[in-house]
Amino acid sequence: MKAVTTPSAAANEPCTASVDVVLPCLDEAEALPWVLERVPPGWRALVVDNGSTDGSAAVARELGATVVHEERRGFGAACHAGLTAATADIVCFCDCDASLDPGDLVPFVRRIVADEADLILGRRRPASRGTWPLHARAGNLALTHLLHRRTGLRLHDLGPLRAARRDRLLTLSLTDRRSGYPLQMVVRAAAAGWRLAEYDIPYLPRTGASKVTGTWRGTWQAVRDMSRVLREGTGVWG
Repeated sequence: MKAVTTPSAAANEPCTASVDVVLPCLDEAEALPWVLERVPPGWRALVVDNGSTDGSAAVARELGATVVHEERRGFGAACHAGLTAATADIVCFCDCDASLDPGDLVPFVRRIVADEADLILGRRRPASRGTWPLHARAGNLALTHLLHRRTGLRLHDLGPLRAARRDRLLTLSLTDRRSGYPLQMVVRAAAAGWRLAEYDIPYLPRTGASKVTGTWRGTWQAVRDMSRVLREGTGVWG
């Protein structure tokens, strides 16, 4: 199975669909102004507060975002809470630490609207040296290799910037509530015959301390979570 990778003229077409952007958030008060300022006009920002203690929820609310509270800790828990709270035709996901620009999701959405792909992911391209630590890159490379062996799907990145139709995402019945959530989405989408596409996107230095990729321990936990997702299978890969 191959991912769709070639953009078309649809990337420049007007976008008329309703869009919700899910922004999982844990102590990102400093980054929120930059991130929310870059959410495209007419799109709704859903900031999912995952137990912040720095006033992130208040900052997001003051800046016009819709705030969803998810008490259960975990990246997947926050993402899924945002998905279930979303009401738009298309749901996007973006980190809330200013390492990714929500504005880069515009061509993703246009291709979904044009029915050229079912799930679009951002392939991170570091904007400067040291943006993407070596151990985090190694973990990502190992996982994409395992994904290819498991599913035949060739992807370069399992990053968090992505877009798909809300109703289709809900049919995947995602269950992981930790770091395995993004991978489970890809695995189950591939099992369901979805067309996957990648876009190169700038990966910027994050604001504040990383909860996952900033440490070997965090990266190892993420790899372990995702490896568990691959071992569990989906009932299709066997």
